[in-house]
Amino acid sequence: MRGLKNVQKRMLNPDKKVLDAVIRGLARNEKKFGEWYCPCRLRSGDKEKDRAIICPCIRHKDEIAQDGYCHCQLYDRKDVAEKMTGEKK
Repeated sequence: MRGLKNVQKRMLNPDKKVLDAVIRGLARNEKKFGEWYCPCRLRSGDKEKDRAIICPCIRHKDEIAQDGYCHCQLYDRKDVAEKMTGEKK
């Protein structure tokens, strides 16, 4: 899927229900607006400003570092995801 991948310090949320809900929201926004706008952020309607909320949004790295997951919970910090699944990747 476009832009959705595991990288060194973040992983997709291992909770399938949460993951499915966020992906449905991303797909809905792509169909409706032509971009993968974060489903948990409000669009302003200004395409230039709204670029900041295209997934992964500009805030996700800071949120993951601070909270262990991004606002919409699509991405988890690796250690948080491992705790949820009980396995190391």
